[in-house]
Order: sequence, then structure tokens, then C-alpha cells
Amino acid sequence: MSKKTMGIHHITAIVGHPQENIDFYAGVLGLRLVKQTVNFDDPGTYHLYFGNEGGKPGSIITFFPWTGARQGIIGDGQVGVTSYVVPKGSFSFWEERLARFQIAFSKVVRFGEQYLTFDDTHGLHLELVEREEGEENTWTFGEVTPKVAIKGFGGATLYSAQPNRTAELLENVMGLEIVGEQGGYIRFRSTADIGNIIDLKATSNNKGSMGVGTIHHIAWRAIDDNDQLEWQEYVEENGYGVTPVKDRNYFNAIYFREHGEILFEIATDPPGFAHDETFETMGEKLMLPTQYEQYRKKLESKLIPIEIKKLD
Repeated sequence: MSKKTMGIHHITAIVGHPQENIDFYAGVLGLRLVKQTVNFDDPGTYHLYFGNEGGKPGSIITFFPWTGARQGIIGDGQVGVTSYVVPKGSFSFWEERLARFQIAFSKVVRFGEQYLTFDDTHGLHLELVEREEGEENTWTFGEVTPKVAIKGFGGATLYSAQPNRTAELLENVMGLEIVGEQGGYIRFRSTADIGNIIDLKATSNNKGSMGVGTIHHIAWRAIDDNDQLEWQEYVEENGYGVTPVKDRNYFNAIYFREHGEILFEIATDPPGFAHDETFETMGEKLMLPTQYEQYRKKLESKLIPIEIKKLD
């Protein structure tokens, strides 16, 4: 058996205050808050999902906001940088917008592409890159219109404690294609139009420490439940310990930690985010899985009130 993932399904990070998180990703970056729910393993904590207008796989970044938690350290065993793809010709808009919100940024070139690099409110490393690939994001929020809106992930940069082992996994198990090596990075590509570029830092450095401002895990796409079960068997056959399937309501998930210490998830594309509320109202109110609905009043009394605000 051999398999190929289409690319990134979602990326999940740990951040601080939930309102600051919403103000940055919705208010500044113009992403749609497609789901307000709770951490299924820690229901006293939000789990917030942002993406394109429909929460398409490859566009979804999710957050566990832990107010008062210690700051993490970005390093080996983590996704170090999250890249977003924007339409060609939109950099001038984003440079002006970041400057207006007093967000420091710089420009770097990697594999012949220019990136705008900056940090979010809680220290996560982000990039914007212009590409033709990827369908237009039809979501409009404030001054962020479809002509300039983030389409989804451009990809991610991985920091591994054992880069050679991680490279072997990406190519021989996950089915990504090596497309080049330059400037201390190895570039891989998957078959999707977004969330398709992985840059692996070719040398290890300092070990990361989980906390605010770090990525918790990266999730790869499975077509459906049957495909995911094949992935579960396939990953186990290749020597990795894989969890049982976990129902995350909007997708099913399996997890394993690769030899470079990065936590990988494989998540199903369906059912998506509109099955428990309408497409038009996604993200407007707290949605709870069945097992927690009986505790709604108690949970709502503990969770910090949040709102989606236009900051323009």
C-alpha cells in the first residue's frame, strides 16, 4: 500500500486571551470565524476555528485560548511558521494594513518567492505569500475583500528534532514530493491547490516548549472515514503509534507523533462546519457537542465573553 495526502487540513495553536485572538485573525487578517466551540478534552476552554468563507480544508486555523498560561518557545518538534496564500498583486494592501495596525513585518525570499513575515498578538510566526493557486475566498470582512483576502494556507515550515527522519516520513509515508533544497530548507509539495507546500528546516536547533504562541499540531487531509482508516493502518505499518479514531464533530481525527517530535493528525474532510448550524450563521454562537449540551449554562458562565468586531 502507498498513500498520498492532499495536504494540510488544519493547524491548531495555543494562544492567550480569546478576544485578542479574534481581533487579530478576524479583525486584522479578515478570516471568518467559522466555529465557536470548546476543547472536547477540556470543555472549560474555547476551541475557535477560522478559515475561508466555508471553512474549507486547507484554510482552517484553530486555537485553544488559555488566558494566563505561560509563553511557549518555538523550536524543534513544532510547526515553526504558518504561511497564508493571498492573491497575486495584493501585497501592497497587506503591507499597508499591517502597518496601519502597527504590526511589524519584514520581507524574505525563499525558493524564489517573496514572503511578508510577522507575528500575531501572542507570538505565533506567520507569513503571507502571493500565488495564483487556490480559489478566491469570497468572504468580505471590513476592508478585506475577495480581491485581497487570504485564500487559505500557503503551507507551513516544520522544525524537527530529527530532520532526516521527518523528511523520510513526509516523502515516503505522507506521499509529498520533494521539489527542492535551498537556504537550509527542504521543500515538499502535495497535490492540493492550498495547504500544499511544506518547508522543512534541514538542521535541528533548540527544542520547542509548548505554551502560548506555539503550534500544538498540524493535521493532514483524509478524503473520508474509509480513507482515514487506511491511513491509520498504513501509518502503523510504518512503525508509528496511532491513536484510535476520535470524533471531533466537524471531522474525525487520528494522531501520531513523528520521529522529529512533531504531533501529526490526519483529519477527514467531511462533515465540515455547517452540519450543526447554517452556512450563513456559522461562528456566530457557541456550539457544543451532544455530550456537553447539558452543561451549557455552566460552561457559558466560565467562558470569557467574546465578540466579532470590525476593526477598520
